[in-house]
Order: sequence, then structure tokens, then C-alpha cells
Amino acid sequence: MALASNSLVSFIHGSLSQPTRHFHPLPLPGSPSLSLKLARRSNSPLLCSLDASNSTDKETPIETRFPAYPTVMDINKIRDVLPHRFPFLLVDRVIEYNPGVSAVGIKNVTINDNFFPGHFPERPIMPGVLMVEAMAQIGGLVMLQPEVGGSRENFFFAGVDKVRFRKPVIAGDTLVMRMTLIKLQKRFGIAKMEGKAYVGSDLVCEGEFLMATGSD
Repeated sequence: MALASNSLVSFIHGSLSQPTRHFHPLPLPGSPSLSLKLARRSNSPLLCSLDASNSTDKETPIETRFPAYPTVMDINKIRDVLPHRFPFLLVDRVIEYNPGVSAVGIKNVTINDNFFPGHFPERPIMPGVLMVEAMAQIGGLVMLQPEVGGSRENFFFAGVDKVRFRKPVIAGDTLVMRMTLIKLQKRFGIAKMEGKAYVGSDLVCEGEFLMATGSD
């Protein structure tokens, strides 16, 4: 009995000497005055083995873990629609397209973009006005269609309202922009559109745009 008691005291002393985060008192049978404090540690093998989702992620290399964006319009098709050229063509790919309704395009923001040497040399941030311009170009892709009545020879960015910049966009980001037609006045050749831009799941810019699509 004395040997068992000494073993119990040694076990309790050893458990309490380990680094702990959360304690859960566990009453010992026959010893109401004693309690055993068990530690739950982050390096527990049991916790790791039960986390199946993390185990699956670790088995898949990170370079193949995320699917690529689809390509509905590549840069050559974009150049066929938009009149913009380097250094002012700010749409690299269209990943969703509904002519006359909406489009989602991406701009790969790289340190080689020509605006970064001046904005800013020590902290490369994409200028907000260029984000707005990129979104307007996607609006042009929505509206420059025969069924909508647009013409690349006579298409203008007519106005912008309620623009908000939520987070900075930096070199290395992928800017994903959605433009949606809200209202079209064919008589005056004016299209009102809503734009939202994201980096990942973060909304970085939003606003309302006016496009002039009518003829002279």
C-alpha cells in the first residue's frame, strides 16, 4: 500500500511539472482530498492523428493543392475587344463572362509593373486609380458587344461614384474584379455598372461606374 501511494504521488508530481495550458480536475477514487490535473498539450500525438483534414493537406504538395483560374477569354481575345495596349491594358484574363450582363477578370500584380518604381519605391502598392481603371476595362468587355450596341471606337469611361478602397494591393497579389450591369439607357448610350475587386476573399475596392457606349 505504501508503494502504491508513493507511485501515485510521483505520478502526480511528474504531471504537474510538465508545461500546461488547460487543466481539468479529475477526482481520484478513494481519495477525495486529491485531484489529478491533466494537461492538454498542442504536441499531443492523439490530437494530430484525429485531425484528418490537416493530414490530407500535408500529403498534397502546396504547388498542386489549389486549382488554377479557368480561362474564358485569354489575353489575345481581350486585345481583340479592348483598344487598350501596353502599358495601360490592365486585364490579363477573363474567368467568367456573360456578354451585356457581367464579367469577372483578373490582373496579376507583379513587381515588374511599370507603376511600381514610382508608387512607391520602398513599398510597392498598386495605385487606386489603376484599380478603378482595370475594373472599367472589364466593364468595357461586358458592354463592347454587338447585341449591347457598344463600339471599341467609341467607348468611354464616363464617371465613377461611391468608390471605396478597403485594403492595399501589393506586388504578388492577384486582383479579381467583377463588373455587373445595373442599368442600361440605350437612348443615351449610358451603362451603369457595379464593380467589386478582391484579393483572395478580401474586398479591396468597390464602386459604381458609368460607361458611354453610344455612337456619335
